[in-house]
Amino acid sequence: MSVHSAPAPAATPLSDVDYRARTRAVLDGIETQVDRWLDSDVIDIDSFRSGGLLELSFTNGSKIILNTQAPLQELWLAARAGGFHFRFCDGAWLDTKIGTEFHTMLSTLASAQGGQALIFTPPPSLVE
Repeated sequence: MSVHSAPAPAATPLSDVDYRARTRAVLDGIETQVDRWLDSDVIDIDSFRSGGLLELSFTNGSKIILNTQAPLQELWLAARAGGFHFRFCDGAWLDTKIGTEFHTMLSTLASAQGGQALIFTPPPSLVE
């Protein structure tokens, strides 16, 4: 099976304040979802956050690490399947190589590492 690359999406310019607000909302939403799953006994994922870094640890010892990259205005995601970079483009965080939306990619990778279907959704749009 081959994967076709789409052209790298053109980033939507963000102010530093907007970038920080948008990435904080993304990481807050992921933490909230993981906490809900833990409280409901859906899956045991430990989360650790330090500033713009969020680490998700699964019971099988695997991890997904999410990291903000303010100088590049990107979100980075590292998982067993590899590392991915995302830029904010027309209202969504899109992979810089293949254009996949961030939460879709995170859901796919977390499901694979967690051994069950896990769906993450984007936070509500930020209105300036």
